[in-house]
Amino acid sequence: MSVTTPWRVHGLSVTGLRHRTDNVPCQDAHTHRVLAPETFLLAVADGAGSRPLSGQGARLAVELAGVYFLSATTLPQQPEAVEHFLRARFTVLRNEFRRQTQPHPEDYATTLTVVVHTRHWLGYLSVGDGFAVLRAGTVDGEPQFHLLPQPDPVSEYSNEAFFVTSDDATDRLETACVVDDQITGILLSTDGLTQAAVEYPGNHRKRVRQTFVSKVLGALERPDVPAQQEEEELTRLLESRRLSADNADDKTVLRAVRG
Repeated sequence: MSVTTPWRVHGLSVTGLRHRTDNVPCQDAHTHRVLAPETFLLAVADGAGSRPLSGQGARLAVELAGVYFLSATTLPQQPEAVEHFLRARFTVLRNEFRRQTQPHPEDYATTLTVVVHTRHWLGYLSVGDGFAVLRAGTVDGEPQFHLLPQPDPVSEYSNEAFFVTSDDATDRLETACVVDDQITGILLSTDGLTQAAVEYPGNHRKRVRQTFVSKVLGALERPDVPAQQEEEELTRLLESRRLSADNADDKTVLRAVRG
């Protein structure tokens, strides 16, 4: 039975230039699930390019996220319980992920970024280098964009990633709970769009590239544009030379806007 919701949700994963050149399939995955009009889940995952079954791992991670993070019987009612809920559910997910990928779960290594939206709160969890942006509130009539916390790198000088299967995954989780009734847009992405969506100004604090995120979210707010055209436009953007030059990895966008 479908659930009517005031939110429009659209996701797309495309194969990055590096994988297209090498004739390797996309190793990103995404999913969204709706439980009630204001209760839904968004999840994206990025399989580790160096692992032989990472694309399967990414698909399994988002599938399990839909099972373990979105249940009417387990969702907390109070915001103060949300981060504990997210960490506890991740532990269950990770154990099941490792069980299903025996005897070599490391071959399925993947990142995972999850947002659970309810009427009373928004919960966020990330392991690895995916990210999420919220559009919430205005200042002088201009919409405001907020980058949710990302896990710290392994070290100051390291590009090493960590994954659902990493031994220290539960220690390196980033979680957050947002209580804000002015949220009108949510964007999740894998790291293939980091350069396009996130900038590092002189103070070294990350912030949202508002022009890019506003364009991607705003494209869902045109009632006269058919869904197929939206899909084609987003595909052209993600496969464009400019974005490929910034980052040749696979790219995933999962976006939600409130009507």
